[in-house]
Amino acid sequence: MSTTQEFNLLSDRFRTFYPVVIDIETAGFNAQTDALLEIAVITLKMDESGWLHKENMVHFHIEPFQGSIINSDAIAFNKIDPFNPLRGAISEKKAIESILDTVRQGIKMQGCSRGIVVAHNANFDHNFLMAAIERAKIKNNPFHPFVTFDTAALSGLVVGQTVLAKACKAIGLSFDNHQAHSALYDTLQTANLFCELVNRWKRLGGWPLNIKKK
Repeated sequence: MSTTQEFNLLSDRFRTFYPVVIDIETAGFNAQTDALLEIAVITLKMDESGWLHKENMVHFHIEPFQGSIINSDAIAFNKIDPFNPLRGAISEKKAIESILDTVRQGIKMQGCSRGIVVAHNANFDHNFLMAAIERAKIKNNPFHPFVTFDTAALSGLVVGQTVLAKACKAIGLSFDNHQAHSALYDTLQTANLFCELVNRWKRLGGWPLNIKKK
């Protein structure tokens, strides 16, 4: 492998972190008490020239966990009927275990140390993900317990916009407001946004200036 290719390994680019784009739709704002209703995850890859791309997607509708709170304002906003049988929802534990298996495989294949949540207003999604992992009693959590990449903050820096739809449009990506607030669509757009932010920085010569040769 050439020196240039070694610089462009995903593990080198993010300090051995494996970036995983996540969006979660919920029945409220409290990660400990409010139901997690939908989750989508997109893993990323880096080609031999150092450009970041989407790789695999995992998406689930989630059954509200036992005793969880359903806030009417929240489901009116995201237009999710938690008890509609046509959702094809599965248990939170089963969904989380499947997602974490995908993340562990990616970490191993990419030579990374642990996953890192990439999300728009990442603290929200990270909190709900960590709470769901705790409820599932999963001990081998592949995600960093507190570090995230927040595309809202990154977009505010790069294009002066923090709202996902406005940030996407400002950076040159399309955005369909009619599909917004679906975990599947918002994860896709967040992944597109994050890849463009990272790749734009590369085009400007911002990386791999600080990577040591191997």
